[in-house]
Amino acid sequence: MSGNMTPSTMARPVSLVPIDPDTVERLGVTVIVPTYRRPDQLAGCLEGLVRQTLAPVQVVVTVRDSDPDSAKVARRYSPALPVQIVGIDVPGQVAAINRGMDHARGDIVAITDDDAVPHPDWVERIEAWYRTDPRIGGVGGRDHVYHGTVPETGEAEVVGRLQWFGRVIGNHHLGVGPGRDVDVLKGANWSFRRTAIAGQRLNTRLRGSGAQVRNEVDFCLRLSRQGWRLVYDPLVAVDHFPAVRFDIDQRGADHFHPLAQENATFNDTLALMAHFGPANRAAFAAWAMLVGTCEFPGLAQWARLRLRGDRHAGAKLRATLRGRLAGMRDWRETPA
Repeated sequence: MSGNMTPSTMARPVSLVPIDPDTVERLGVTVIVPTYRRPDQLAGCLEGLVRQTLAPVQVVVTVRDSDPDSAKVARRYSPALPVQIVGIDVPGQVAAINRGMDHARGDIVAITDDDAVPHPDWVERIEAWYRTDPRIGGVGGRDHVYHGTVPETGEAEVVGRLQWFGRVIGNHHLGVGPGRDVDVLKGANWSFRRTAIAGQRLNTRLRGSGAQVRNEVDFCLRLSRQGWRLVYDPLVAVDHFPAVRFDIDQRGADHFHPLAQENATFNDTLALMAHFGPANRAAFAAWAMLVGTCEFPGLAQWARLRLRGDRHAGAKLRATLRGRLAGMRDWRETPA
């Protein structure tokens, strides 16, 4: 698949093909739940997996060695769930998910966050998609975001799109409409055909000690380059209750940290430089520096943030530019 993105390669609607359950063998689903110091949220996630209409064949909970409370919670759910607790002494979501992938035995590897609660038909809907087309390498869906007990409202038809100049449109938490091909899935609710990921793992070059923002962009674009279809279906759903993070990468405008901003921008840059061809790469570099987004501001977005009274506008721009330059330099030195 070419690294150049054009409108014709963007997301397009797809539909399920009717399945005769008597003639098509079901696929086994492994669920990976990376967790760190959120035992109450982990319990809610595992309760959701207990209630599945199609039981997973394996639930891998990756737990840091310094987090015995989460391991204790996970053990409580055996034998109600086929739980396998996998210890890890390396920080970060990338290492946790990679370790879970190393232990996955199912035909499909589904991943969700410990602060997300899968809807009862989550596993069943994921499994059904993979039986419709052997070219489907990844399936994800909507994460209904809750602020406390209040769900976030809104609807979006454009979800998981990468524009030709490098802007990533998420909106996974607001997606509506039929299932469709996308460029990017969201890490709170994504899955992969095990034969598609084979020996591949999340990119260990990504920066950060916790969430390692943009790891899903990097991984999804890599699968797209290999020709696999990625499908987003809003009915493949989880309820997402964003919980505290125990690193510098905190959520919300009030939690700005320059190193977290630089790391996230580095990860975004590395993923897109590896994905694009030369023309799109040049367009991305120019757009990112001169325009950017509110999340990763270039000069135009910096001016906009200042007009809005964002007291971190200057620091965001400086950290973003450092991350862009570092990501481009890292890509040049070690192309993917």
